[in-house]
Parts: sequence; structure tokens; C-alpha cells
Amino acid sequence: MIKKSALNPENAIFRETVPAGEYFLKVVKAGETVQILDLEGNQAADTLFYNAHNPTERYSAVDTIREQGNVYLTAGSKLMSSENNVMLEITADTCGRHDTLGGACSAESNTTRYALEKKCMHACRDSWLVAVTEHEELGMTKRDITHNINFFMNVPVTAEGGLTFEDGISDAGKYVELKAEMDVLVMISNCPQLNNPCNAYNPTPIEVLVWS
Repeated sequence: MIKKSALNPENAIFRETVPAGEYFLKVVKAGETVQILDLEGNQAADTLFYNAHNPTERYSAVDTIREQGNVYLTAGSKLMSSENNVMLEITADTCGRHDTLGGACSAESNTTRYALEKKCMHACRDSWLVAVTEHEELGMTKRDITHNINFFMNVPVTAEGGLTFEDGISDAGKYVELKAEMDVLVMISNCPQLNNPCNAYNPTPIEVLVWS
């Protein structure tokens, strides 16, 4: 569902550009709104959410899909945690739908889906591993990297129940906004994937904004 934002970017309390292939890590407090902005179009933003005070409670695709009865996320979707608590709600969305089934690219999936020589290509899971390694204070390891959302990514479900990776449906300047219902640790990998059309074979920057 397309729903435009009522927020003014000039009033944001935080604003950061995230280059393609880099990670973003920030705590968004309860009541704050975070926007992920697709600057150039067709860029996937693979995102993990955790309870900022207890990262063992994290975003659950299973609980979210069950509660909303839809495999795609858009304005009005409530993102549920592994403890069945509402973590965030999507309050604005100019893209229309987002994937939470396709998972994140990794060395293993690049090898399985594409070719053996693709194993060493940079992937979202690598970015998250770098994030938790560089932030030991979080007390997190690779075991904490679980369900994610692929904002702006087009992953249709086939009639047979399979998944395909298709050309993106986002465009330059499209965004998604989420209001935090608890203090949430946001961890984004700005996807570096070059083997499928999720980034139009040309990974580009995104921007993250936060309002109080």
C-alpha cells in the first residue's frame, strides 16, 4: 500500500548515507521513526532488527507473516519479534511492498545459486559479520544473524510456492518509514549483490533518517 510520509527531512535528528556494500548500525528509541531512502532506485537494503536491551529478542519473519496474513510488508505492517511483541510498524511506504522471505545473500548462497567462483564475492551476511565483530559491546555473534527484511527487493512467490529474484519495483527517492514500538537496534547491509537483478546489477547508496 502506497502511503506518503508526513515528516519533513529538515526536521530529522539523524541523517546518514550508507554506501553500497557497507553496514549501518544504530539504536532507534521507542517512539522514534526511521526512514530508509532508496537514493538512486532498485537498491536492496537487507535489514535486521533486535531488542536494543536484549538482542536474543529479534525480528521474526514467521510471526510477522502469521500475524498480518501476508508474505509482503508495506504501510500498516507490524513487525513482530521472536517473543511475539510488536517491534516496529511501517507508517509510510512509497515503494509498495517489501520482501521477508528471500533471506540475505551470503558466500554459501552465491556459490549454490550462481557458481563456485562467486563464493568470495562480498555479501550481506559478510557485512553483518563485520558489524558484530567491530562492535563487541553488543555481545552478538554470527548465531544472532537470523531473519531479515529485504526492503525495496522484489521477490515474487510463484504458483508452485517457489521464490524468484526479479527486477526491482523501487525507484530513486522512494522510501519506507518505521515507527519503533520499543528501543530497537537497526542493522542494515546495503546489499552488494551483483549476481541477480535485486540491485539492477549496480549497487548504489541509501540514506537513513531518524525523527524523534
